[in-house]
Amino acid sequence: MSISGPFIARAIATSLLMFAIFLSGALAYKLLPVSALPEVEYPTIQVSTFYPGASPEVMATTVTAPLERQFGQMPGLDQMTSNSSNGSSIITLQFNLDVGLDVAEQEVQQSINAGSSYLPKDLPNPPVYSKVNPADTPIITLALTSKTMPLTKVEDYAETRLVPKISQLSGVGLVSIGGGQRPAVRIQANPNALSSYGLTMEDVRTLITASNVNAAKGNLDGPRLAYTINANDQLLSAADYRPLIVAYQNNAPVRLSDVANVIDGPENTMQAAWMDKEPAIILNIQRQPGANVIEVAARIKKLLTQMNAAIPRGITVDVLTDRTTSIQASVENVQLELLLSVALVVMVIFLFLRKLPATIIPSISVPLALVGTLGLMYLLGFSLNNLTLMGLTIAAGFVVDDAIVMIENIMRYIEMGEKPLDAAHKGAAQIGFTIVSLSISLIAVLIPLLFMGDVVGRLFREFALTLTITIVISAFVSLTLTPMLCSRILKPESESKVTGLERFLENKLNYLIERYKVSLHWVLARQPFILFIFFTTVFITAILLYLIPKGFFPIQDTGVIQGISVASDSVSFPAMVERQKALAEAVLTEPSVE
Repeated sequence: MSISGPFIARAIATSLLMFAIFLSGALAYKLLPVSALPEVEYPTIQVSTFYPGASPEVMATTVTAPLERQFGQMPGLDQMTSNSSNGSSIITLQFNLDVGLDVAEQEVQQSINAGSSYLPKDLPNPPVYSKVNPADTPIITLALTSKTMPLTKVEDYAETRLVPKISQLSGVGLVSIGGGQRPAVRIQANPNALSSYGLTMEDVRTLITASNVNAAKGNLDGPRLAYTINANDQLLSAADYRPLIVAYQNNAPVRLSDVANVIDGPENTMQAAWMDKEPAIILNIQRQPGANVIEVAARIKKLLTQMNAAIPRGITVDVLTDRTTSIQASVENVQLELLLSVALVVMVIFLFLRKLPATIIPSISVPLALVGTLGLMYLLGFSLNNLTLMGLTIAAGFVVDDAIVMIENIMRYIEMGEKPLDAAHKGAAQIGFTIVSLSISLIAVLIPLLFMGDVVGRLFREFALTLTITIVISAFVSLTLTPMLCSRILKPESESKVTGLERFLENKLNYLIERYKVSLHWVLARQPFILFIFFTTVFITAILLYLIPKGFFPIQDTGVIQGISVASDSVSFPAMVERQKALAEAVLTEPSVE
């Protein structure tokens, strides 16, 4: 009794089993997330420390260096980079891929606690850490511009209204704001005016600190009424700060407006962003791990359409970049190529088998193996990306081998006069071990990819497993469905009729075989020359392998130019702004400029 015997005898049960495999794959296709590449979660943590008023040298010696000494003792740390600037220290910690993010977080928190005694005592806030994924680029970037409103109010609207709405959407992860236009009150003290009144900068700082406190005020308890005092001492605009009294001189108040210039402005005047040549506020939207990129982008665009009526008239919201356009185009292109590859495989089978019933069988088994793979991909947490779809495309040429081997062996018995049912039992029993060994040999080729480590291994693991699953399902289908269909669809040799098309294809194939014999005799008669060509080809291939540029992935042109510039200490911020505008104008007017 062979493996295929029970399936050949029970045609209905076999058909229902194959339909279940097809249905599970079709349903999984709708549920599988779509992305450009497989999900690779880098265990990377960023530690940020802010110390206003400190120079880069002070930040490096008093904040960055003590923390680096503590972080360097953590096990599993692969790489550590730091950046110390005016008032801020950013340390990026990248762990080995075997270290979980939760474990890395605990180690970072313990190191921060251990190093807190070495940090400055007047540090406003302790260091904070956040999980970051350097490979998770924003799926959509929005630009908010306005010709009638200041950018400080535009950012205030984005931070209080737009960002919370977008963050609530399913699948949206981090929404970050760029452009550095958070509204603030800037107090520019006049040293000459302060000295004329006998005041110092410390007097101004003490006044501002004491006048802007939102603390509990207490409550009033009466015999019939209890009332909580609700008064907000926070000052939110420059007009609220100007009347503050710094001191009294000659029985007259010295107000803050007498010794300082108080204006409404951005919190950081050294940052700005542009869309084309217009100053803008930038929103970078990232997706949650495992979320469908296409669906998340569609939800964001739908929300923007619904919020058009609520957005102030002076604010314009534009989609600056949309990665889903290129992702969807590439995925759809690979899907089309997958369909074309299946069609070409079926066509080649028909040309060589020259029998329509024998062609129908692989036309069913090949798509069934590919669609059935989608169900297991969903259970394993895979996504539809360029690598998994590439695996399915390559598998279209692999999976057809099992069906062809099975059909050819069964056809051999039918041509010998056996009935299709008897031929299916004999042919399947004889070729079953060959199909199993053929599948195992194909899977063995993928073992190096399955056990490859580091980031490359994480990326190509889905590709290798997808190809492996397809080969296994193909072997199962070839041992069950294919012989069952052969016993029902193929006709005995006595009942088969040769059509004109089959006769034409037979003549062409025989002609091709004769031409091949002539070329083979020519090659065998000139063996030294052929060996010379062979070794020359190997030598040239080795040279080209050394000269060809190498990289992690092919360079992709998404049609977007995004630049971030940092000015040196010798360049003023207005000069940097003018240079940025000139560069943007040059790129817009001359597309060839890089």
